[in-house]
Amino acid sequence: MKYGMNLLLWSGELNDELIPVLESLKSMGYDGVEVPIFNLDLDYTAWGQRFDDLGLERTAVTVRNEEDNPISPDGATRQKGVDLTKRTLDCCAAAGVTTLVGPYHSALGLFSGAGPTADEWSRGVDSMKQVAQHAGDVNVMLGVECLNRFETYLLNTHADSARFVKDVDHPNCRMMYDTFHSNIEEKNIGDAIRGCADVLCHVHISENDRSTPGTGNVRWEENFDTLKEIGYDQWLMIEAFGLALPELAAATKIWRRMYESEEQLARDGLAFMKSEVAKRWG
Repeated sequence: MKYGMNLLLWSGELNDELIPVLESLKSMGYDGVEVPIFNLDLDYTAWGQRFDDLGLERTAVTVRNEEDNPISPDGATRQKGVDLTKRTLDCCAAAGVTTLVGPYHSALGLFSGAGPTADEWSRGVDSMKQVAQHAGDVNVMLGVECLNRFETYLLNTHADSARFVKDVDHPNCRMMYDTFHSNIEEKNIGDAIRGCADVLCHVHISENDRSTPGTGNVRWEENFDTLKEIGYDQWLMIEAFGLALPELAAATKIWRRMYESEEQLARDGLAFMKSEVAKRWG
């Protein structure tokens, strides 16, 4: 098992002010971090060397928006989405990122007023096939993420994600599981995890209020019990949000501070994950 921390708690892009944070996370015992890749013009090769020097492995996260929506009826808009995710994968490869996760299957926060149509699904699969081919070329794994119904509408359950990546049918296109979205959308936590076990490559550990894992109402016993049952042994990545990034706070609807400090959240969250794993994996 590997333990990681998403850097979106501090910043929307890599910058020198994060170096003390990275050093602190390493000293706490984290194996790696999840890097936000929204700015495609940074020197990701140099950042990869910095991470290596710190002894931190890395995954990454990105999103797509209305102007580059991969399921848009407009072909130019879809192509822009495909091209931007390919460029993001190039940044991942330069930085030594192993897995790119996130809801880059469709536009974040954009709604049609109805559920996904067959045409939107087909367009999404076609766009992702192109992205997956490039992911294979640069040796980065895709971890497609479903979001709850208040954030997107193409993929809302983990069964949706599993069906989607199976339709894409590429070895570099798998999916991730998220405890926050599962807490909202899934009727049965165990069944949700079992149903995607064969295509699962990543797990976000996120509390129901997006603060310190283990302090809220997520059904942690069911989550960890089933991850043990299916033999999961890859990343457990904390995803928590605060007020550091106004545009992300707006997107995730975070209006109040729900933890003492970022350091406290990271330290307590890591202790919680390790404790739950020790109970089951030994």
